[in-house]
Amino acid sequence: MSGEGLTVRDLRVTFDGFKAVDGVDLDIRPGDLRFLIGPNGAGKTTLVDAVTGLVKAAGSVRFGDEELLGRPVHRIARLGIGRTFQTATVFEELTVLQNLDIAAGAGRGPLTMLRRRKNVPEAVTKALETTGLTDLRDRPAGVLAHGQKQWLEIGMLLVQDVKLLLLDEPVAGMSHDEREATGALLQRVSEDHTVVVIEHDMDFMRSFARSVSVLHAGQVLSEGTVAEVQADTKVQEVYLGRASEPEPTVASLTVPEEA
Repeated sequence: MSGEGLTVRDLRVTFDGFKAVDGVDLDIRPGDLRFLIGPNGAGKTTLVDAVTGLVKAAGSVRFGDEELLGRPVHRIARLGIGRTFQTATVFEELTVLQNLDIAAGAGRGPLTMLRRRKNVPEAVTKALETTGLTDLRDRPAGVLAHGQKQWLEIGMLLVQDVKLLLLDEPVAGMSHDEREATGALLQRVSEDHTVVVIEHDMDFMRSFARSVSVLHAGQVLSEGTVAEVQADTKVQEVYLGRASEPEPTVASLTVPEEA
């Protein structure tokens, strides 16, 4: 896949003297499906907050040729960077189609945006197909299942022509079947987008990650394929050191949720 990659160099975020992110380097290639994992307080969400302009940071974050640090949130978004949070943010009283239509914008005013229109934009139709929500397009978003709301939110990023998706625990609270469907969705999306996933579900990570970065105490502890990270003795020490008996393997561990 062609397109922009994300390059992070010596990223640092400090809160009242506490180093939440402490000199992180990351290279995320275009088309990667990168998982960020690590114990509670490792700095995963803060790192994404820094990339998207929500917290002040030092160092360098480049998306393609563009430096992101110091730009306001909306300008970073205009460069094609979108994110989701742990709780899906959708307009629950509006239909799936209206949610996507509003996200797409299309230069329409707020009143015309809410009217049903004969021709659905191609980007919206494609997003419905990609997320598997075509048959639910006329349902109010508020009646969707938990997983479906997350898929809708991902669809709302897709219609905005986002190139880099940053997803914060997209499968939290999902059933097994929803997790599997979400993993398949992320694989489809990463065919022509770059996707970064903050995740605590290790089984989900093992099934769908293309590459993994393990954060610990605000730094990158290990990086590589799932197999390489699981075999890393430093990772085993961090995870097994936090585990209660009987001793689990790194592969089976589910990390506690970040505060």
